[in-house]
Amino acid sequence: MIKNLVKILNLTPKEINEIIDDAKEFKSDIKSSKVMGKMTALMFFENSTRTKISFEIAAKKLGMEVINFNEKISSINKGETIRDTLENLYFMGISSVIIRTAEDNLIDNLIDSINYPMKFINAGSGKASHPTQALLDYFTMTEHLEEIEGKKVVIVGDIEHSRVAKSNINLLKKFAANITICAPEYFKPKEDLEVTYTPILKEALEDAKVIMGLRIQKERIEEYYDEKEYINNYRLDTKIIEKYAPEAIIMHPGPVNREIEMTSELIDSEKGQTILEQVQNGVFVRMAILNKMLGGES
Repeated sequence: MIKNLVKILNLTPKEINEIIDDAKEFKSDIKSSKVMGKMTALMFFENSTRTKISFEIAAKKLGMEVINFNEKISSINKGETIRDTLENLYFMGISSVIIRTAEDNLIDNLIDSINYPMKFINAGSGKASHPTQALLDYFTMTEHLEEIEGKKVVIVGDIEHSRVAKSNINLLKKFAANITICAPEYFKPKEDLEVTYTPILKEALEDAKVIMGLRIQKERIEEYYDEKEYINNYRLDTKIIEKYAPEAIIMHPGPVNREIEMTSELIDSEKGQTILEQVQNGVFVRMAILNKMLGGES
């Protein structure tokens, strides 16, 4: 049984496929909830639309009670530690918490320090990890492609600051995808992700089956960034997709900065509809995760 969901690296391919299979059954309305009446808390220390609301909808569709924790009016502002806050929540009947944080290691540290069997789900942490986004992206890919093994998946944009990119890469490696990342030097990851890198968009897109654009994360950027240069060399549009990767599915974790990362024409086209499929699939994947982690499934 999955005790906590913190990193994709902690999941086996078998566990990933079990989550995807459950998500498919929830999407087909043939799987029942095992967590009816249980309580979970949403603790979001960073802004979010898709992930936060998706988790809330997922929990409510499963018949769970959802507590929206608001840091600004909590005792954390009186000096209480997050650990003490969580232990108090546990004794109120909340045995699981869904956390988004700017800190890479906060969730791991909380798991190590809390003395009670509270379960944790990472809804995005720092620059390193966003496991549920990678899972819903993989679910979406599997709906369009028979298998991912050997398929060329291209990730374009701000790789260095993207927890989505890193979690997707960690997942796709488990299924032997052919991964290429494309970014200007200032967005190239400092760590070696053991994937193919090219700064040339046309070269990256050739023969791609999946193309994933990324949000430029201005709130995390401390170094040089030239928006005009980025648009000229890395923006995805209908013309370049049709020329170099006409069969590819187009993805983006959102929110999209229109006319910077992708043109509105591409986003609003039939190909761009996959981005909304990702959002829809996020609800079912998060239902599967909550049901598996909190419902006692092995």
